[in-house]
Amino acid sequence: MDGKAKKKDKKEMRSGYTTGACATATTKAALIALITGEPQAEATIFLPVGKFATFEMESCIVEPGLAEAGTIKDAGDDPDATHGALIKAAVSWCEKPGITLDGGVGVGRVTKEGLPVPVGEAAINPVPRKMIYETAEEVLSSHGLIRGIKIIISVPDGEKMAEKTLNKRLGIIGGISILGTRGTVIPFSSSAYMASIVQAISVARASKCDHAVITTGGRSEKFGIKQYPDLAEEAFVEMGDFVGFTLKQCKRQGIKKVSLVGMMGKFSKVAQGVMMVHSKSAPVDFNFLANVASEAGVKDLQLIQTIRQANTASQVGDLMLELGYHDFFTILCDYCCTAGLKEVGGGISIETSLYSMKGTLLGKAGKNDKEG
Repeated sequence: MDGKAKKKDKKEMRSGYTTGACATATTKAALIALITGEPQAEATIFLPVGKFATFEMESCIVEPGLAEAGTIKDAGDDPDATHGALIKAAVSWCEKPGITLDGGVGVGRVTKEGLPVPVGEAAINPVPRKMIYETAEEVLSSHGLIRGIKIIISVPDGEKMAEKTLNKRLGIIGGISILGTRGTVIPFSSSAYMASIVQAISVARASKCDHAVITTGGRSEKFGIKQYPDLAEEAFVEMGDFVGFTLKQCKRQGIKKVSLVGMMGKFSKVAQGVMMVHSKSAPVDFNFLANVASEAGVKDLQLIQTIRQANTASQVGDLMLELGYHDFFTILCDYCCTAGLKEVGGGISIETSLYSMKGTLLGKAGKNDKEG
């Protein structure tokens, strides 16, 4: 053995459970404890994905008129910011008929329009809300009870955990969100990331933004914020590798102008028309970059051959910058705009800004629907 851990294949990765599933399980345990007076060691719930899951309780306390249960969130092999979180539910009798649900310590509160939860309410998304309500109703019914109850979901370390999420940008203040549409967490799930992109664009539109800056990550976003200092923070959306998906969502939700901000590696793929720019999705086409160099005025055949044999797109960019071929970057940005307009079928304005790893603006170009 060489001491290195073998990297797991995605198929071998262990799935986990959402904060919504954990909140539902703790609600069930706490409610049963409240009704029976007996602390519960576990709770079994039915997940939206169509299967049962049993959750062990980390704690379960019963007091007169109140019970509280907590479980530790297991996100499986997903690098989830809330993995290991203690998710609690406190359930008490209430004079008000029906079920009242709210968030406590560590559960964020919505302060901006555009999210699936109204402003002022706890950031407990629609599917987890439905799960919690239906599970509580089922428990009450099975015990023949028609009484009002109040449920408070809390996450003691939620506010600290929220710092690693986009919650503050989305206007969710004071903690994490209680999320999940399946009940389970799929490791490195594309659907989860895409859902966050849709949500970010919704908040941008609700904040009256018609110009969005979409970036491939935190570093390029910093460059974008510096380039567009007058735009509201809601206008900046991290798209990761999902260029085509994000552009289509921008158009679908009524964004009129989209600014792409990124670096050579991924944007050289966008320029070729590749709209999913993960390192494994498509290789950089160095013949394409050599042709762009020719368009930019490179006539030295040896230099063209060097570009064709380069190891990375960044290496090509450094070479073009060093030799003063600035048109290379402008042409590449122009190709990105053309590819973006083709992807969405026109109807919006797209501009592209290309940066070096150190934050130097290498080139910029823009096109609108009429030019596309």
